Amino acid sequence: MTNFVPIFPLGIVVYPGEGLNLHIFEPRYRQLINECYAEAKPFGIPTVLISGVAEMGTLVEITEIAEVHADGKMDIRTKGLQVFRILEIVKNIPEKLYSGAIVTYPHNKDTGHTELLRKVLTGIRDLHRLLNISKDFKKEDKALTSYDMAHHAGLSLEEEYELLGLLHEWQRLEYLKRHLAKVLPVVAGLEGLKEKIILNGHFKELKGFNFDF
Repeated sequence: MTNFVPIFPLGIVVYPGEGLNLHIFEPRYRQLINECYAEAKPFGIPTVLISGVAEMGTLVEITEIAEVHADGKMDIRTKGLQVFRILEIVKNIPEKLYSGAIVTYPHNKDTGHTELLRKVLTGIRDLHRLLNISKDFKKEDKALTSYDMAHHAGLSLEEEYELLGLLHEWQRLEYLKRHLAKVLPVVAGLEGLKEKIILNGHFKELKGFNFDF
């Protein structure tokens, strides 16, 4: 299925199910938000990478206009709905300040793998422990998905975008598992280095080398 949607390109990745708060200040996007909210229509957030607007993005709905400031700027709450792929960007729309895109919605298989989910969640909690971070996912572990965890695994923007392009839940979980397998030893090593620096100058209790084999 193809569809035309207004777009709000941003240098972030939004995942289905994700809650996103935005401060809207540009006139073109204030127009977009006002119209979408009045008509109860969603809009698209394609990711902006160094190369420009990427082809993948996420359709979002406006759940609340939290505040409209005296100058017309606004704070809104949105929620990610589904992944889309841009077929064509329509830069100029008659009587509109914003742009749009003709998009298609690829089939997204959300069936996961319980054991793989457990491994990824364990890895993320290990990472957070090393970084002294506390994260409440506000869901039972078994109800979590790759989308719930992706922003909390230490991915770069480019890596988050790569994950957005994976359309099977097991692929996304496997991607996170492999990422954590690479980053955890590095972070653990940095933690050890930090402890070594902190202890430098302290009295050390060290066992001497034994020449008597």
